[in-house]
Order: sequence, then C-alpha cells, then structure tokens
Amino acid sequence: MAKPAQGAKYRGSIHDFPGFDPGQDAEALYTAMKGFGSDKEAILELITSRSNRQRQEICQSYKSLYGKDLIADLKYELTGKFERLIVGLMRPLAYCDAKEIKDAISGIGTDEKCLIEILASRTNEQIHQLVAAYKDAYERDLEADIIGDTSGHFQKMLVVLLQGTREEDNVVSEDLVQQDVQDLYEAGELKWGTDEAQFIYILGNRSKQHLRLVFDEYLKTTGKPIEASIRGELSGDFEKLMLAVVKCIRSTPEYFAERLFKAMKGLGTRDNTLIRIMVSRSELDMLDIREIFRTKYEKSLYSMIKNDTSGDYKKALLKLCGGDDDAAGQFFPEAAQVAYQMWELSAVARVELKGTVRPVDNFNPDADAKALRKAMKGLGTDEDTIIDIITHRSNAQRQQIRQTFKSHFGRDLMADLKSEISGDLARLILGLMMPPAHYDAKQLKKAMEGAGTDEKALIEILATRTNAEIRAICEAYKEDYHKSLEDALSSDTSGHFKRILISLATGNREEAGEDWDQAREDAQVAAEILEIADRPSGDKTSLETRFRTILCTRSYPHLRRVFQEFVKMTNYDVEHTIKKEMSGDVRDVFVAIVQSVKNKPLFFADKLYKSMKGAGTDEKTLTRIMVSRSEIDLLNIRREFIEKYDKSLHQAIEGDTSGDFLKALLAICGGED
Repeated sequence: MAKPAQGAKYRGSIHDFPGFDPGQDAEALYTAMKGFGSDKEAILELITSRSNRQRQEICQSYKSLYGKDLIADLKYELTGKFERLIVGLMRPLAYCDAKEIKDAISGIGTDEKCLIEILASRTNEQIHQLVAAYKDAYERDLEADIIGDTSGHFQKMLVVLLQGTREEDNVVSEDLVQQDVQDLYEAGELKWGTDEAQFIYILGNRSKQHLRLVFDEYLKTTGKPIEASIRGELSGDFEKLMLAVVKCIRSTPEYFAERLFKAMKGLGTRDNTLIRIMVSRSELDMLDIREIFRTKYEKSLYSMIKNDTSGDYKKALLKLCGGDDDAAGQFFPEAAQVAYQMWELSAVARVELKGTVRPVDNFNPDADAKALRKAMKGLGTDEDTIIDIITHRSNAQRQQIRQTFKSHFGRDLMADLKSEISGDLARLILGLMMPPAHYDAKQLKKAMEGAGTDEKALIEILATRTNAEIRAICEAYKEDYHKSLEDALSSDTSGHFKRILISLATGNREEAGEDWDQAREDAQVAAEILEIADRPSGDKTSLETRFRTILCTRSYPHLRRVFQEFVKMTNYDVEHTIKKEMSGDVRDVFVAIVQSVKNKPLFFADKLYKSMKGAGTDEKTLTRIMVSRSEIDLLNIRREFIEKYDKSLHQAIEGDTSGDFLKALLAICGGED
C-alpha cells in the first residue's frame, strides 16, 4: 500500500486487508476460475478488498501453488471493461502506468490525453518507477519511444517531465518567485510570439510550492490567471499539457475529479480514463478526489459511477470508490484548503471582460438603413442581409440605424422587422435592436405577465446586473410600462423572495473593496442563518434580514472574502450549504448571487449549457443570454463553456438549433474555440 508522507493522513480508499493470507486468497481465486464459467462476484470482492502490495503477494502464491500466471488466467476468464479493470488492479502502479503509455503510443495515432494525464500528475518517484517498469516490461526506452511518437514543444515538455527532476524543496525564494513571474510574463504576454522554452523550463522543473506562489503573484501582477495566458499564448496538445501541469500543481485531486466527471458526463462513458484513474488513485488520494467531486459537481462520485456503469464492472468501480458521500458541501480539511485558495485567487483576479460584438469599422448608418429596407421590400425577405447587418453592429450603431431608417423612409424599423420575420429569429433580432436596459425591462415584464411567473428569468437578470445596469433598467421599465419595477415585483412575488428581489432592484450594492473584519462578521451571520454555527445568536428574522443585506448590498470583492472566511470558519462551501439548508426561489436567488460573485461568465456558461442539453431547447433563455451578454462578456463565457463542458459554445449551438436562428446565434457567438 502506498505510504502517505510523514505526518500526513492516508487518503486512499483501499486499505491492507486485515488477517491477510496470500495462499488462501490464491486458492479462492483458483476455485473461482475452475470449471465451466467463473465466479466473477468472488473475484471482484477479493481483488478490490486487497491492497496492491497484497495483490502482488497473491500473484506469487498463485504461481507457487499452481505453476500458472494469475494475470494470464484472469485475462482468459474475464472479458471487456471488467477484465481491463481487474487486470489493472493486479499490476503494480508503475507497471500499470507503463502499460497505459505503451497502449497510448502503439499502433496508428497517439492517445495524447493519456500521456498528458499520467506524465503531468505523477511525482518524481512515480516517474522514475514508471521509466524502470517500462524498460523491464517492454525492453525499450520510454523516452526514445515518446520522442518517436510525438513532436514539437509538446514532445519537449513530455521529455522534461519524464526526467522526474522537479525540485522538491519547500523553502521558496521570494526573489526567484518574482523573477519567474517576470520571465513568464515576458515570454508570453509581452512578447511578439511566445518563448515556449521559458514556460517549459519553469513549469517543468520548479517545485509545487514555488509554482503555487508564482501563480498567485502572476495573477496579482498581470490581473490574469496563468491559465488564461497559457490559453492565449499556446495551442494544441502543448496547451493541454501545460494546463494539466498547472491544474496538478494547484490540486492533483481536483484535476482527477474533473477528469472523472468528463469521463462520465454526456452520452457514452470514456471507460479507459475511468478505469485508469480509479485504479491509479485508489491508494493515493481517492478520498480527496471524492470530496472535491461532490463539492464541484453537486453529486457524489459514487452516484455518478452507479448511474453511468453496469454489472460487475460497476460493482468493482464502486468498491474502489469506497463509499457514497451524502453530506453535500462539507469539505475534508485538505479540500477546504483548496477551496479557500480558490476564493483567494478569485478575490485578487482582474479578469478582462470581452464581448463578441464590437462596433464595426467605417460604419455607415445610411447604407445599412437602405440595405435593410431593400431586404424587406417586395415579395419575400432577405434574412441573410438582416442577420449580417444587425449581428455585426454594436447596440449603439443599431440605434443610429433605427433613427436613420425613420428619417429616410418615415417608417419604424422595429415594426417592419416584426412584420417580416417570425419565431425565434424575430425574438433574437428584435432583442438586439433594443437598447440593453429596455431589453432587460421587457424580459422582466414578460416574466411577470400572464398566468404564472418566470422566477428563473427574474433571478438571472436581477442577480447579475451591475448597479448602473439596474438603475437603467428601472428607468426603462418606468418609461415603457408607466409603473415602477419595484411595484411590479411587489404585486407579482411574495414573502422573503419578494424582499430579496426588491433589494436587488434598488441597485444599491456597495462598490468599495473588502473589509476583512466585516467579512468575518458577515461570515458568522451566514453560518448562523445556515445553521452550522457553533453558537447561534439573535432571532431568526433578524438573521434573515442581515443575511439578505449581506448578499444583496455588499460589494463583489467583499463577498468573495466573506465566502472565503465562511470556508475557514465552517469547513463548508457557502453555495452548497445554501442549496442544502434553503429551498425554492429563495435558495435559487441566493445561489445565483453566490455563483455570480464567484465567476459571472461561468454562471452564464452553465445557464447556456442547461438551455441546450437534453430533449428540447430553452430558446428564451438562450436568446436572452446571447443578446444581453454579447457586448459585455460573451467571449469570457465561451472560454468558461469549453473549459467546463469540453465542447465549444459554437458546437453546442450548432448541434441544438437550425436555420436562420442558428446563423444569427453563431454570428453573435463570434467564432469557434
């Protein structure tokens, strides 16, 4: 069994079996495979209940007792994914890794994702053992085989990682940290082209502790996380490898939690990835992976495996997982440290927000107005011209076109468009033609009119807009509907939910920075209202009012500190605690605020993904977000979308919509990632 570092707790899910007898186990396995058919239940129960060290002893005893190779017999008796999993467990980790890499570079094509996963995540000692195991098993040099099967900077970084010479000294020089930050910045952002050698040298050799400080300082110095610079400066498999290295430096368990999630989400399961990770991490950090998985994806790893696999294969995977996690939101101490650090990064980030729609150069409103009139005149409508003009002009330019259209033709452009186009395309084009505040006001009005209320639309708009945007919406609402937004919300919603929405609709969120002492006080209030404080104080109504005030009026920088202090104080994640302790619309609006504070582009990326996944498309949500974020942060949303869902927003739209609506959406999307 892998030994944890001195003083560290063992974080694997598989332990040495008490009262272990290798001879007895060898006999049990022989019996399970003897005769016609095999007792798969007995095989999986035994092998998943023994540590890797014990399995090696069973192999030796089996050979001594029966003169046969246990792995060969298992291969003969078992089939498919179950066989691959069980045989993987029977090999020492280094030999298991060697086999995975051999398979990845054999035959036509290369499995770059496998190479990246193994070489980016292993320690120096594990790399040295891997190289020796590869030589022993295949009588070949691993470095030579990697060089023969890869190329370019991707190859160079793999070779650096294969040396297993990452510094392991935890004493960090502040001067060297600053120098590395400067070198990385000059090699990428400040350079015409990119000096890949600097990225390779620093990320391939410096210690984890050193690099974590480099990443923190890089963010403070440049306003960008190192990942954003890597995405902007590097490309292809080299970019993916460097991002994997950064993720493993930050948190190896989080890297594997993400890999496991991506292996099982969507249609089909990437079984090779699932098997490789479950086998290789079962005696290293499976408990941490489970915890981060539960926190990050709102479901346990156990439940996702249970729903995504079947038969003996499922049973064996669940044994390796080691248990279900039902206390959603609570961190193990190690995971709490990761969460605290992520809030720290969020608190100091200065992410540059970018839209996908920008003012067109050499803008000519006169020519655009005439072209639009021509596109709608006579029999039939030229939708392509309408889409091309309206999706490639900024909102300010569209307002000029509207004015020019009226001056030239004495006609209302919006009315003409309404009569010429219909359905989803009409909603999208007409939305683009409205000033943003008036568009949001209309969406809020629609959410409240008729039978029933669209609470999701109310929450999405009011929980994410800035003070200036909220005030402009209030003015537009009053102008267009002759009623205040507050009055409309009062008559259409009720209770605590109504009070939260009205508070958000005042647009009075503080805009100062964080106050550490106040943040600790606010975190205590959050802990008390969410019923996880050691000593609750004050009555429930007073606490609810204070909690609402904190979430609805504190500045984003301050709230990031509050949520960070909440983790430190309680060992829980505030978002998951809200989900667990609250319900209904109140829960949904508070979760939306927290997610918006954490990462607003990611909040919208999630909404877009949900609007297109499964049967049917939520065209209203899709249209509303594409229109309202097109000039603010849609480029950032695109980046978050591909990072989380492993496919681009462009691809998702292409696969879920059609016709002119599709053309217009892709034009607003602004490109394929």
